[in-house]
Amino acid sequence: MRSRMWWGGTTAVVLGILLVAGCGNGNGGGGGASPAAGKPAAGTYPVTVTDCTGARTTFSEAPGKIVTSNASSLELLLRLGAGDKVIGTGFPPGKGSLPGELDAQAQKVKVLSESVIPKEKLLGSGADLYIDTFASMNMGGGMGDAPTEEEFKAAGIKRVYRKSTACAAQSERPVTDLSAVQADIVSLGEVTGTGTKAKELVDGMREKVDAVRTAVGRTPESERPTYFFFDYDAGTKQPTAVCNRQVANAVITLAGARNVFADCDGDYKQVGWEDVISRNPDWIQLGVRSRGSEAANDKAFGEAQKWLENNSATKGLKAVEEGRFLRIGSERTTIAGVENADTVEEIAKTLYPGEVG
Repeated sequence: MRSRMWWGGTTAVVLGILLVAGCGNGNGGGGGASPAAGKPAAGTYPVTVTDCTGARTTFSEAPGKIVTSNASSLELLLRLGAGDKVIGTGFPPGKGSLPGELDAQAQKVKVLSESVIPKEKLLGSGADLYIDTFASMNMGGGMGDAPTEEEFKAAGIKRVYRKSTACAAQSERPVTDLSAVQADIVSLGEVTGTGTKAKELVDGMREKVDAVRTAVGRTPESERPTYFFFDYDAGTKQPTAVCNRQVANAVITLAGARNVFADCDGDYKQVGWEDVISRNPDWIQLGVRSRGSEAANDKAFGEAQKWLENNSATKGLKAVEEGRFLRIGSERTTIAGVENADTVEEIAKTLYPGEVG
């Protein structure tokens, strides 16, 4: 199977970041609860965050030197306007994989590792904050031991986790909205003193999702089209399904579709093609990771579609026979971030033409 590790996806037991002031529960409405209700927009300290075990980390001032575990956390900091504080990252974004000016900024960030940052390099980085997207730095692949909390403290590094990625797989209920993603954005905004920008980003996400929810709300749940995310880059021999604890499940649900593997508890699960065939989706998203250019991406989307059309096990699927494919990148669908809301909108416009503006 092709690895998902470029973006740091993981299924292990993990911790997550929560703003003590409160956040959405990851379920229910498209926008979720208003993040950081009652808190000032930016720059007020001390700020305290907790992980999913309740352990607290307090910041008396904005961190000055930040290391990110992977490209998704780096992207959020760039969007928040805190990119100048990032001194290094693991799992760097490929050239051209981030939109617009974000890509140019990201390419200037020092790469501490092409994968998980080695323990010694992380502890010796000079960072005062490490933003961790992962469940475990070990990742089950023998890529080095994670520093202990005592070692982080001795190095002067505080660590916070991304709730929307780190805790999702262990959530007690399916993820059906973007409140956890929005809580991450608000929390990182509070920690880095960019709360005003965080609110702007979250408000923009909520506006798009609420508009879609209103438009598709007239269609009963039982009549909504079924949807399969085809993770082409995870391999074709045995498909990898996105389950109901993955942010893609929320994206699909909010767009007015029904994830055909929404009954699968967890984030990802390998299934058989017979499982896909038995569910016979109305629509298939061609899940392809960015190749760095529009032309390269189009080529990859074409390859994924051709594989489905030519494979004896899949060419008879309803979506394949009717040509109901969506060419939307994997990262913006399966990686928790601002573009999740854009993907909700794009899917809904395809599935509900004329109804979603």
